[in-house]
Amino acid sequence: MDLPHQHPTANGWFHEALSRVLTWWPAKMLGTSVGMTVFFAVYFWVLNHPHFPVTTMPLTGVDRLIDFRPEALPLYLSLWFYVSLAPALLIDRRELVSYGVAAIGLSVIGLGIFFLWPTAVPQPNIDWSAYPSFDFLKATDAAGNACPSLHVAFAVFSAVWFERILRQMNARRFVRRLNWLWCLGILYSTIAVRQHVALDVVAGTILGLSTALLHLRWLRAQT
Repeated sequence: MDLPHQHPTANGWFHEALSRVLTWWPAKMLGTSVGMTVFFAVYFWVLNHPHFPVTTMPLTGVDRLIDFRPEALPLYLSLWFYVSLAPALLIDRRELVSYGVAAIGLSVIGLGIFFLWPTAVPQPNIDWSAYPSFDFLKATDAAGNACPSLHVAFAVFSAVWFERILRQMNARRFVRRLNWLWCLGILYSTIAVRQHVALDVVAGTILGLSTALLHLRWLRAQT
């Protein structure tokens, strides 16, 4: 068994995380809240006002392999807490500002694709009245704005940043693995609750990963 004194730095990562969260917390909370509000305002406008024919995304073998799992709904909804954690842990002002700019860039690209190429998922053969917990989701977020999945894109973007931040804090390996498992769980949930199909997930992963890697490359070039 590991003794506490053998990993003093690793054991202190939680205290550092708490300190990071408390640094500039009003500004970070306000920025995240305003950003999400503006994003959803534009997202739902694009969703409800398609200017071009809507393409229904095709199903693949992956979609047929993954069953509908209503119990995956909390995991799907956990994205909004997940994406709020990364900026909350940032303490470098330049990184925090650039993070916001990169998130805006990701949103603009995704929403621009939705505007120019509206997509939707095929309607599953599910009696939604048997699942009242889905009422709010189905009433507010129709099965449009499908590809690329911004749910997935933001999860992957956040996961890459979490990996960077957790390494900076010398977090234990299991914590870093938990980050990636959470991200993968969110990706899985988008199909399991029938909000997206596999092609949406692939496209969202590419968008989120490329945005995060380009952003981090730019940051390294500035140092």
